[in-house]
Amino acid sequence: MRLETLCSSLPSRLPRLTMALGSSRSRAWFLLGVMATAGCASPAERAAESGFDRTTYPTQRFVLTAWHRGLGSPTAILHVYIEGDGRAFKRGQVSSDPTPRMAIGLELARQDPHGAVLYLGRPCQYLDRESLAACHPRYWSTHRFAPEVIESMNTALDQAIAAWRSPPRLVLIGYSGGGSVAALLGSTRTDVAALVTVASNLAVDAWTTHHEVPRLSGSLDPAQVVGPDFVSLKQRHLAGGKDTVVPPEIVRRFLREVGLPGDLLEVVPNFSHHCCWARIWPRPLCGLSPAVLC
Repeated sequence: MRLETLCSSLPSRLPRLTMALGSSRSRAWFLLGVMATAGCASPAERAAESGFDRTTYPTQRFVLTAWHRGLGSPTAILHVYIEGDGRAFKRGQVSSDPTPRMAIGLELARQDPHGAVLYLGRPCQYLDRESLAACHPRYWSTHRFAPEVIESMNTALDQAIAAWRSPPRLVLIGYSGGGSVAALLGSTRTDVAALVTVASNLAVDAWTTHHEVPRLSGSLDPAQVVGPDFVSLKQRHLAGGKDTVVPPEIVRRFLREVGLPGDLLEVVPNFSHHCCWARIWPRPLCGLSPAVLC
């Protein structure tokens, strides 16, 4: 059973389990249930547990939700985590709310010991019902990497670094579709020290072709639009050897198309798209961020 399914079903299943079992076994099952349910806390609860404060960044088209720790602290480096596409689709249809239930980008941020960490949700994620109703579903489907999306993410970053008297350099870390956003940001900003992507569909057209689904008609494709300066950016890309959502070949295709060496890709043999990136974090930042001890 997937963890997301387990999380959603545990609260209703626990009473039946405790009634059906004897007292001692019931207590054991109850404790196991509490432990499992604790791992199913909402992203906001997990962020608060790790000392992150919630904020919002109003931009030209979207209000972006973020959690941060140490903004404005005496460091020259800010680690920026960008979330994946979340629940973009449900049973093959565009979902009604793209907010992720298991926010893997946030889990990576929580594992980061650096003193200044910013986690950025994507447009239309983490909104209340009224705000979500004003956010068009194309921004978590066909237009998820649209120019106006990247512009809004840029604006949010500018607002975040305003907390510093001397602006910090950015290490951009993107999970899944957040990696494509991070690459697009890294190709245009001048304050990016390094880029790390995790299970990211960086060659967007090749990715949709692989899955035999329509192109993301309103989106930018990093493999086709990053500028010539992008190749000089320090970067590392990770893919799961068992990832069927974004197979490693998609990342290899990106590296070939933009003229980057293949050794920038690290394939982790037993990892899938969702499992188990937080286990190895923050090791992949070693050598890319001076804030991470190797």
